[in-house]
Amino acid sequence: MLTGGALTTSAQAATLATPSIAAKGGFVMNNGTGKTLYTKGADTRRSTGSTTKIMTAKVVLSQKNLNLDSKVTIQKAYSDYIVKNNASSARLIVGDKVTVRQLLYGLMLPSGCDAAYALADKFGTGSTRAARVKSFIGKMNKTAKDMGLKNTHFDSFDGIGKGSNYSTPRDLTKIASSAMKSSTFRSIVKTKSTKQKVTTKSGGYRYMSWSNTNTLLGTYKGAIGVKTGSGPEAGYCLVFAATRNGKTVIGTVLKSTSANARASDAKKLMDYAFKK
Repeated sequence: MLTGGALTTSAQAATLATPSIAAKGGFVMNNGTGKTLYTKGADTRRSTGSTTKIMTAKVVLSQKNLNLDSKVTIQKAYSDYIVKNNASSARLIVGDKVTVRQLLYGLMLPSGCDAAYALADKFGTGSTRAARVKSFIGKMNKTAKDMGLKNTHFDSFDGIGKGSNYSTPRDLTKIASSAMKSSTFRSIVKTKSTKQKVTTKSGGYRYMSWSNTNTLLGTYKGAIGVKTGSGPEAGYCLVFAATRNGKTVIGTVLKSTSANARASDAKKLMDYAFKK
């Protein structure tokens, strides 16, 4: 009788149905052990949209002697870039002085390409803005190389690339897992919304309100991040993570069919991963 019970349990484990997702690519792992729990086209290179910004944040947060409270003056070039590319924006205002920490919130919650530009300009090296941006993207690629990621390449600081901005579900998950080692990064990406006080050009202040584009926060039990992305080539992307009963799973879906589908895909994959 006992043997039969044991068999039933192992049979149930064996028949845990692999989820079907709308996304072209998917990957999930146990964040604690690094064990792979699900793959679908996990090593196929794809456009990543704004999930690129995970690496942008990781590079900023890995700077030596980083002062998160140092201020950056918002340049006209950043807002011009948003207009030219019809890009997602943190609605930063020219002349305002915004801290690096605030720029990271503006980068990761509303997916501000203006915030990404400001950070690349601040943390790249060179005598011109173009040189600094190029240098920053170089740091993103060096980080990927140092991590041993063979299927990842960046040509932009925000995912609005020229065709050679790509990664894979496996690589992006590894980048996010590494970024999540930073307590600053973790606290930012689990924030549903924030109101930040910034200094204006005239020395006064204003409040910036940002909401997170990641709908899993507050709708999926245990969700702790990470980042959405979308674009004509990328489709709908989502790097996601959640913790339940001390187990953290982290993963990526690339090229899903809609914003709702990428969230549904992520939920299915996390439900599956938590049972494994």
